[in-house]
Amino acid sequence: MALLSTNKLSKMMLNILLQLPSGTQNLKDVITYQLGIIGRMSTTRDMNAAWNDLKNKAARLYPEKFILDKRKVLQWNDGSVKVLDEKISKTNFKRLNELAEKEGSTVDALVSKLISFYKNHE
Repeated sequence: MALLSTNKLSKMMLNILLQLPSGTQNLKDVITYQLGIIGRMSTTRDMNAAWNDLKNKAARLYPEKFILDKRKVLQWNDGSVKVLDEKISKTNFKRLNELAEKEGSTVDALVSKLISFYKNHE
């Protein structure tokens, strides 16, 4: 039997997160410690589900404070972490693959050549 619902636990964690000073490390451990008896009595499954929910909420509701990177790690948005643009349209992806096949190369090698060509002619 769960002590609290995942949603309530997540809300409590979010309130604690917002009170932490910027740059605090090991956010999950600090928040779990701050929850006190509730954190110790909650099951690991509930805590993990609440933590995953918290990460998504924090990054979505407070993008000026938090970033959720591609590995789903919650980080402070202090400007040092750059979110990589990994999206490419299907059309351009298809063109890259066709060009790589025509050149007898891989897409990765082709992109490397394009970048070096761009840098040399800049």
